[in-house]
Amino acid sequence: MPVIERRGVTPRSKEIKIYLYLGAVVALAGGFADLVRGGITLSALLLSVAYCVLIPLGIWSGARRAPAESPADRPPYGAAAIVGLAVFALYVATMAPSTAMWDTSEYIAAAYTFGLPHPPGNPFFVIIGRVFSILPIAGTVAARINVLAAVCSAVAAGVWFLVAEHVLRGWLETKWLRFTGGALAATFGATAFTVWNQSVVNEKVYTVSLVGIAIVSWLLVRWSSDPSDGRADTRLVLAAYLCGLGYANHMAGMLPAVAIAVAIVVRRPLTLVRWRLIASCLGALVVGLTPFATQPIRAAHFPAMNEGEPTGCRTAIAVSCTLSKATYDAFTYNLDRRQYGKPSLADRQASLGDQVGMWWLYFRWQWLRDADSANPFAQSLLAAVFLVLGLLGGWVHYTRDRPSFWYFGTLMFTMTLLLIYYLNFKLGASQDPTSPLPHEVRDRDYFFLWSYSAWGVWAALGLMWVWEALASLGRDVAPGTVPAASRAWLLASPVAAIAIVPLVGNWSSASRSRHHATADMAADLLNSVEPYGVLITRGDNDTFPLWYAQEVEGIRRDVVVICTSLLGTDWYARQVIRRPIYDYDAANGPAVYRDTKWIKPTTPPLHMTFADADAVPDAYDIRQPVSFDAKDIHAIIDPRRLEYGALLRADALVLRMILDSWPARPIYFARSDVGYPRSLGLEKYILTQGLASKVFVPPAAGGALKDTVFVEGDGWLDIARSRALWNEFRGPRSIIAEGQWVDRPSANMAGLYIFAGAELAEVFRANHESAAANDVFSTVRRVAGAARLDNFVNGVESVFASPAPGDSGPAIPLKVDAGAPPKVQSSDPAARKRR
Repeated sequence: MPVIERRGVTPRSKEIKIYLYLGAVVALAGGFADLVRGGITLSALLLSVAYCVLIPLGIWSGARRAPAESPADRPPYGAAAIVGLAVFALYVATMAPSTAMWDTSEYIAAAYTFGLPHPPGNPFFVIIGRVFSILPIAGTVAARINVLAAVCSAVAAGVWFLVAEHVLRGWLETKWLRFTGGALAATFGATAFTVWNQSVVNEKVYTVSLVGIAIVSWLLVRWSSDPSDGRADTRLVLAAYLCGLGYANHMAGMLPAVAIAVAIVVRRPLTLVRWRLIASCLGALVVGLTPFATQPIRAAHFPAMNEGEPTGCRTAIAVSCTLSKATYDAFTYNLDRRQYGKPSLADRQASLGDQVGMWWLYFRWQWLRDADSANPFAQSLLAAVFLVLGLLGGWVHYTRDRPSFWYFGTLMFTMTLLLIYYLNFKLGASQDPTSPLPHEVRDRDYFFLWSYSAWGVWAALGLMWVWEALASLGRDVAPGTVPAASRAWLLASPVAAIAIVPLVGNWSSASRSRHHATADMAADLLNSVEPYGVLITRGDNDTFPLWYAQEVEGIRRDVVVICTSLLGTDWYARQVIRRPIYDYDAANGPAVYRDTKWIKPTTPPLHMTFADADAVPDAYDIRQPVSFDAKDIHAIIDPRRLEYGALLRADALVLRMILDSWPARPIYFARSDVGYPRSLGLEKYILTQGLASKVFVPPAAGGALKDTVFVEGDGWLDIARSRALWNEFRGPRSIIAEGQWVDRPSANMAGLYIFAGAELAEVFRANHESAAANDVFSTVRRVAGAARLDNFVNGVESVFASPAPGDSGPAIPLKVDAGAPPKVQSSDPAARKRR
């Protein structure tokens, strides 16, 4: 092969670079100007074009022209694209048509409204999420943003194909074997449970981080192969830019930084003294971080989702309040995530052994997500196989392509052991359930998504080594139409069948194609509240889906949702005060509300100024029971029943809302935490209607209300209203149709229907309405079976088959034996610590 001299940057390439950078400046200026004006569509489009197209192309256009490569030496980008498309097709086939539990609804709503999700706000995701939300690529906003997750993970799979194929080049001469190894890497990484599960519903920002880490990895693998290549410096600058942009999406964007530093020190340490290159990298990094500048601007427009409120403006955007110390303080508080009170790394929340054990628990899930623990031995065996294959692949990588190993090996260390130590989690939600030690409120496997995805590369290399070893045993077979070596590989090819194991084993658990339950639950909960009511919630899963329903689907925007886990912050109380009052859409509301004229309120639930709200202390230290009186309510608040032994700011503001707005405005508590109103001494003043409990005045002793009964252990129940709402609920049908609930920590939301339905069925039975009782309880039983919550109906089932004395219908106990559903996992800073 003739030696071709490197050629420098041509005048034409300089001209292109200038045009690209000018275009980027214009797009950024236009995007930020539109954002200041209050626009959320043109701004998102312009900023996306600048950050995702013009700036990267501008950086790349400055690269020196590399020597011409022969077709055999060029990276197989076409094959990688085909692999990526195949993975994308898999994700689309199993993609969620709507939203899902946990942060999914929060982030879909934030992207759609160009709002601010929880700290640090993830501005880059919000920008590109807004763009995807308006693209005509799916029928619903949620599905369009789910496509974003699928696209990101599919591109990452194609990049892992390139990385594996690159390592195999120094080892295998046969192209089809290298391509097979690359395809194995992509398949392993793409069908690992957490990767797949996160790629078919945009729960958060992790798949966007994944594609950024993958692209940076490809740039550094190429750089490591030849640090003196004409494009080597450009690859470093582009990698620095992508790290900054990745950080603007999520802190994981910086995960490759340590690996980049190690690769430079090992492969070309003099790079560290090339100040112009270092300055270029730092400049690119800073430019990548500039999406954070959108936050104070957008926050000052007070979108519906404005978590953290990183602005000093209180009523309208202005230069004086935006460029102020108040904005700086609010922004840095938000950026540092101080709201969550992260403990120091020296203050271990669990032993390092237990924290590594959490990673191993989730690693076992990747290759066979045995959600019902039906095949624990097979799951553990497969995990051991993939662990050995990955470790073997790391050794193969080190011995066969050491230049790229220094980057990739360090990255794997960073995304496993170093990340485990840094995250400093408590025990996982599903880890050692009998342990008295503190547990995370949910399973945190998504934090290791990048580890499990990249593990596919090493698992594939390890499998290729095993395959080669088996093939070497058959090298002496008689040659036929296929060369002897290739024939031996083909004869040993059944070993590659392990690649389909995660695909088959994870299909039912990872697929979200039938999941409508979250959106339907949100609609059912909102519709349980009378028009213009206030709904008090406690955590993620009874709050975020409501935000999605209201802000994305426009369902029951007249209801004011108050999340007590956020009400303890100063910014959330201000948002409650300034929230607009929306008209009730009677045509799309429940039929039970249509015969009543509802009066639209003119004031917010809290009759307070911002200064008044800001002055409410974090907690009131009450040492003995105190009384709370609001018109006809006379409650006693016992500090022994309060969650933290003190009346928190959120509790005080809830009580203030009752003082200010009730009974003119209906006030409800979501039944996801039935103990909360009791802790405030309100248990006698609660009337259950559907999935919510309304503050009301009970009848006097010996009195009665039509269709209202007292249920032992749960309080008052509005029979007629609950019956009407139950008949319109969509959630039970959705849960039954999906037939599973893989995520156990959020299964309590399905439990709401079980508890409400069992209670309603008992009342029907007590009123001798056997047919209605049977119908409702049949649905309850099917929901419990689909959600694997059969224990909720144990005790009820046994009595249901026996007729009660004097009644030909089945008996139902007068007291619900199903038990209240567990609490919704709290998003309170003291409980959650970190996201």
